[in-house]
Amino acid sequence: MTTPRPETLAKLTPVLTKRWLSPDAWRIGTYEQLDGYAALRKALKAHPDDLIQLIKDSGLRGRGGAGFPTGLKWGFIPQQPSGNPPTVPHYLVVNADEGEPGTCKDLPLMTHDPHALVEGVIIASYAIRAARAYIYIRGEAVHAARRLRSAVQEAYDKGYLGRNILRSGYDLELVVHSGAGAYICGEETALLDSLEGFRGQPRLRPPFPATHGLYASPTVVNNVGTIASVPPIVLGGADWWKSMGTEKSSGPMIYSLSGRVANPGQYECSMGVTLRELLELAGGMQPGHNLRFWTPGGSSTPLLAAEHLDVPLDFEGVAAAGSILGTTATQIFSDQDCPVYATYRWLEFYHHESCGKCTPCREGNYWMVRVYRRILAGQGTHEDLDTLLDTCDNILGRSFCGLGDGATSSVTSSLQYFKQDYLDYIEGRTAPKLSEKTLVGAH
Repeated sequence: MTTPRPETLAKLTPVLTKRWLSPDAWRIGTYEQLDGYAALRKALKAHPDDLIQLIKDSGLRGRGGAGFPTGLKWGFIPQQPSGNPPTVPHYLVVNADEGEPGTCKDLPLMTHDPHALVEGVIIASYAIRAARAYIYIRGEAVHAARRLRSAVQEAYDKGYLGRNILRSGYDLELVVHSGAGAYICGEETALLDSLEGFRGQPRLRPPFPATHGLYASPTVVNNVGTIASVPPIVLGGADWWKSMGTEKSSGPMIYSLSGRVANPGQYECSMGVTLRELLELAGGMQPGHNLRFWTPGGSSTPLLAAEHLDVPLDFEGVAAAGSILGTTATQIFSDQDCPVYATYRWLEFYHHESCGKCTPCREGNYWMVRVYRRILAGQGTHEDLDTLLDTCDNILGRSFCGLGDGATSSVTSSLQYFKQDYLDYIEGRTAPKLSEKTLVGAH
């Protein structure tokens, strides 16, 4: 165990997590005692366009992985002249279909502080002039869905949802929709198809959801963390939000630490914190383990190595290091973990979750899994490594959505940093990790 230095502790900036440990934090009474719905009252007195400008000025970027500027996304929605209701309905859809290995920041937020998301939904819907909003939550997240539905009902009972909210003349209906458990529905257009009752598959773009989204109407799709960040920004202002984080990556971020750390969990820090500092906050590595490789943003982001301990964990810093900040799912692996086997397990997930619409993703992941089984069973060849890279080259950028791209990330990055581990299996220096029975159908 290590004791964090004062300057490291200063990086902790609880904004979205500040209520998580409060007794009955999920109930509306507790939420109202801790600034709850104060931002909504303030927002309803402002013009919707001013709220969009506020979010632009804050520099808030999407917390779902892509990091797209939130205010810019809201501004894409076609607007009517001031005072006129939209002739075509507008929709807000919250992507709560969190299901990538290692990613676990949205579920605790919805479980411990669901009203933060509900209030953010109301403010965002008002800003984009939407009269109906949806929270699309992963089907397996039963407990979080119960908490959300309870919070929505409490908000209706208190007049924060429904008709004439707080006597402002604004109406909003909010629906919590549970999906069927498909990872592909975390892609925004597949989510929209699923919400409409169709099979969840990504759409060809353009047109984009901003003009042809849910029911072919203008739609904003945002992540849970993005929408939950809106009330604090409305209350504190753009300058306050930008006082945390970095110039181009403003505000705090919830970093999910898992794996070989002493105290895994959620750590909300100013963006730009480093893994070295996060490990300090988490009590260091587990006894007997030394950092070897890690993911900065979940299994769909390229691996980084121990040499990247001091990379700033913001959108620009991680990109400069050759990876993606993603969902800040920071999975920690030690010198007792095998990067080849870890990549194989991730690939099994992507092969299983591929919707099958795009040939490169459907076929490429299928065959890469089988190549990994050969290598891990001690029957791989040097040509297999060329096959993996060639297959990744044929998947990357050739699929409708990012699932195919994400699947290649760990393959190419593990070969970049840990090629010797592959050679040790192929050349017999490392004992096989899989038995020959796993090779049935792999040739």
